[in-house]
Amino acid sequence: MAKYLVIVESPAKVKTIKKFLGANYEVMASQGHVRDLPKSQMGIDIEHDYEPKYITIRGKGDLLAALRKEVKKADKVYLATDPDREGEAISWHLAQALKLEEKDIYRITFNEITKNAVKASLKDARKIDMNLVDAQQSRRVLDRIVGYSISPILWNKIKRGLSAGRVQSVALRIICDREDEINAFIPEEYWTMEASFDVKGEKKPLVAKFYGDKSGKIDIKTQEQMQGILEAVKKGKPAVESVKKSEKTKKSPLPFTTSTLQQEASKTLNFATQKTMRIAQQLYEGVDIAGRGSIGIITYLRTDSTRVADEAQVAAADYITENYGEKYLSEIHTKKKDDKKIQDAHEAIRPTDISLSPAIIKESLSRDQFRLYQLIWKRFTASQMAPALYETTSVKIATGYYRFTVAASKVVFDGFMSVYKSDDDKEEANALVKGIDEKSVLKLEDVAGTQHFTQPPAHYTEASLVKTLEELGIGRPSTYAPTISTIIARRYIVKENKNLYVSELGEAVNKMMKDAFPTIVDVNFTANMESLLDGVEEGTVKWKEIIRNFYPDLDEAIKEAEKNLENVKIADEETDVVCEKCGRNMVIKYGPHGKFLGCPGFPECRNTKPYLEKIGVACPQCGKDIVLRKTKKGRKYYGCESNPECDFMTWQKPSEKKCPKCGGYMLEKGNKLVCHDENCGYVEVNNHTKDQTE
Repeated sequence: MAKYLVIVESPAKVKTIKKFLGANYEVMASQGHVRDLPKSQMGIDIEHDYEPKYITIRGKGDLLAALRKEVKKADKVYLATDPDREGEAISWHLAQALKLEEKDIYRITFNEITKNAVKASLKDARKIDMNLVDAQQSRRVLDRIVGYSISPILWNKIKRGLSAGRVQSVALRIICDREDEINAFIPEEYWTMEASFDVKGEKKPLVAKFYGDKSGKIDIKTQEQMQGILEAVKKGKPAVESVKKSEKTKKSPLPFTTSTLQQEASKTLNFATQKTMRIAQQLYEGVDIAGRGSIGIITYLRTDSTRVADEAQVAAADYITENYGEKYLSEIHTKKKDDKKIQDAHEAIRPTDISLSPAIIKESLSRDQFRLYQLIWKRFTASQMAPALYETTSVKIATGYYRFTVAASKVVFDGFMSVYKSDDDKEEANALVKGIDEKSVLKLEDVAGTQHFTQPPAHYTEASLVKTLEELGIGRPSTYAPTISTIIARRYIVKENKNLYVSELGEAVNKMMKDAFPTIVDVNFTANMESLLDGVEEGTVKWKEIIRNFYPDLDEAIKEAEKNLENVKIADEETDVVCEKCGRNMVIKYGPHGKFLGCPGFPECRNTKPYLEKIGVACPQCGKDIVLRKTKKGRKYYGCESNPECDFMTWQKPSEKKCPKCGGYMLEKGNKLVCHDENCGYVEVNNHTKDQTE
């Protein structure tokens, strides 16, 4: 009887797939990559046309020996690694390591680990696609050249153990640029106004918002402007100018891609990107479902595509018709996204079987698995359902020259929202609007203005960073989570309450990268590089051509950086703080979390203390020195040296100059000084240095 060997990536898939294929098939796992570039050296032969030198990964020798043994027994070997570039490259490396001849290679892929999909893939076996392999090789070689060329410069100029990467350096820059925007942001004053009107025959007043005048919308910028409008409104006679009724359709959402799943899981479940990918991997590889055994319950999790397979659309249509009724079924089942970045014509992330509703399999899943599966299931089901229908009413009220508006919307048909609602799907309810028409008699009861200040751009979160990377065309589905994890692990950024902040170390690395390697951290250059790498996959670009064009410029920049860049290592600067253990003057050291005080007598004396850097400004609360401090995670802030007795703190650097308008302390923001009190609002161009010299 013929014997077949199927090699998958993950041991978790072995049990699931073995069950589908029966006794003639042996299923084994490669446990990811079996060959890679060596860790101890760059592993790229620059002199011989950038040829990569692959070696067997340490610890994989026994595994390869076991695989070779099974290969000898098998009539056919099916390489069933993941259905993407990396999976294709792993299959190629396996073929090389196991010395499979071309005639022996049967490459199979399946987008979901279900019996039908796995069995169908065997009938559709093909050769290894070298365009996909070369797309992965070019990415790997580029990343290796960048990392192994630039990282040593960071070690020499800042501190050992740092790293630079083609995508991580751009991600760091994007976060640093946002921090600069926030720090330089100057709040601007604006006002809103609300009026309440008594409506004849109604018990409750109608509350409307200021819109503008009969010519159009007006933004109220100052208190004086607001005061003038208030007085005019009070004199005017209110009347309903127009009532417009209309219907609004809200389209059903697209099913999840990797990026949108990471964003939504972060927003609604508070999952980090890495956690989302880890749990999605478990759902894809197979979970034990009561009565079904081990099956994959979602499709492949690394995808840019929103395409849905025809069979899945048919199954969804049957399920929706049966459980919700025919009117809930979408008229258009095919949702395609014309996007050049779609990888391998994948599908969107969806349940492999829509009839496995979250409620049915809840007992078979862990809490986090259930929550993520429920999110995927609801989003996919909603994507195949009819749009929601709103009835909207908009009322415009004239009070003399000025206009106020009030709007309300009511869901007439919930459509997809019967399954899936996001924060944007809330309706504006205003029962009074229903009964109002142009004949309604109004009387102004009250009108008031409220002062506001514009807010700076929000700090990046993991979700918003993923969205930005995707919009800019940087990285691909498989890179988002590891990129963010790397810059957090390197302590270039810190995560506090979902927000990402740059650490002192991150600032130093970003500055050096911008000074010495502006191309590497250029957003457009990196996005263009991604397009070229996609060209390799499509067979329109030769992969070594990309490296040949890229390396000489990088090599030149590295030589310049080694010669011209100043060291930003923080030397062991002596302080006047005396070590209480041995009497020596302590020195400033630089560790993973930044500066600290250490005894120069190390290792005999191991005494350390936090380093509190004085900024030359007195605390506005108690008069003692303000020092630069850091949170546990490394984010900088300014606080009083006598903390906790004095609780003064601010995220921006205080200035020694007092506000000439209110006498309060001022903060440095970009090239300006700003009063800490937003209600005061005093701003001046920063002449702090000039004042000191005077």
